Amino acid sequence: MNLLDDANAMTGDLVQLRRSLHRIPEVGLDLPRTQDVVLDALAGLPLEIHTGKATTSVTAVLRGTGVTGTAASTVLLRADMDALPVVEQTGLDFAAQNGAMHGCGHDLHTAALVGAAQLLSRHRDHLAGDVVLMFQPGEEGWDGAARMIDEGVLDASGRRADAAYGLHVFSSQQRNGTFFSRPGTLLAASYKLSVTVRGEGGHGSSPSTARDPVTAMAEMITSMQTMVTRTFDVFDPVVVTVARVRAGMRHNIIPDDATFEATVRCYSARTYDAVPTALRRVLDGIAAAHRVGVDIEVTAEFPMTVNDIDETGFGAATVANLLGEDRYETAAHPLSGSEDFSYVLQEVPGAFIGLGACMPDNDPAAAPMNHSPRAEFDDSVLADAATVYAGLAIARLDHAPSPESDAR
Repeated sequence: MNLLDDANAMTGDLVQLRRSLHRIPEVGLDLPRTQDVVLDALAGLPLEIHTGKATTSVTAVLRGTGVTGTAASTVLLRADMDALPVVEQTGLDFAAQNGAMHGCGHDLHTAALVGAAQLLSRHRDHLAGDVVLMFQPGEEGWDGAARMIDEGVLDASGRRADAAYGLHVFSSQQRNGTFFSRPGTLLAASYKLSVTVRGEGGHGSSPSTARDPVTAMAEMITSMQTMVTRTFDVFDPVVVTVARVRAGMRHNIIPDDATFEATVRCYSARTYDAVPTALRRVLDGIAAAHRVGVDIEVTAEFPMTVNDIDETGFGAATVANLLGEDRYETAAHPLSGSEDFSYVLQEVPGAFIGLGACMPDNDPAAAPMNHSPRAEFDDSVLADAATVYAGLAIARLDHAPSPESDAR
């Protein structure tokens, strides 16, 4: 059995599948065209396939025929399928034209997991257990993973998954073809902060007769940055980024209210618990100083993505065995993005692994990042990604504890 050779022979089909998905990006939990493409690609394989009720998810179970003992172990492999509400500006001949974009590489994840399904089906006799393939909608802020968990994806084989793995491609910052991860916290937890400042409007020429929400909002935005460095340990950082601001209709009218929204990221449970109180303290204080009211909503989005130490080490060893030791790196620190695969890893030990897919002619340090309308991904990494997906399942099931050792 040579998974990489088999995967390389499939490269043309995987690239075609990825580009077909790239042309039809869909946002959120309802991805009917994407689901149809995935189901067509899986047709004819020896899979038990179920589709979601609350989402257009696809769950496929492959039963290994190399099982020994009385109770097979289960490995879960996950790929997200949804796109972003971003107008693509890559100029690619397969670029999307519908106002959405696979700007985070989920089309590559989906194609790679389809490739893994084909590889694993071809080598069922090497599978000492079962594999659950989790094709997930709604990763980009829609709680798709949590919805699939509620519908039973972690128990789809008839028993709780013993290990879970996910892959994610990066259009920049990482060397092309290099897999990377780290034990412990890999990705940040996130909050959404929504603030409405309530003042009293008036004429712009006479601000003393009004209660200006705009100047209060401006001070809130800058003061949150100072609050971060004066409240939280620099070695346990917090990131606050205000990305949406709205106020007023004309240049000479002080409005009654102003609003802004921010994303907040942090990396430890202690800081995650402390962030809402710290934000409210600063915002309430500034509102009082400016004689305005303030409505503050801090919404928890995703917890930290925390890799199991043993499973991360196993993943690193598997990549090295399949592709060579130079193809895996340990990340020096966590990344500031967030992921709803974190919900899976709260329930099942596993690892989330990154893969550099920067275009070969681009400088990774300068290339457009994931979520950019100009982000491009090198789909020549698909064979390696499919190989790693499949290799993780085969190797992990081969090294799973026997039922007898479980009993002990």
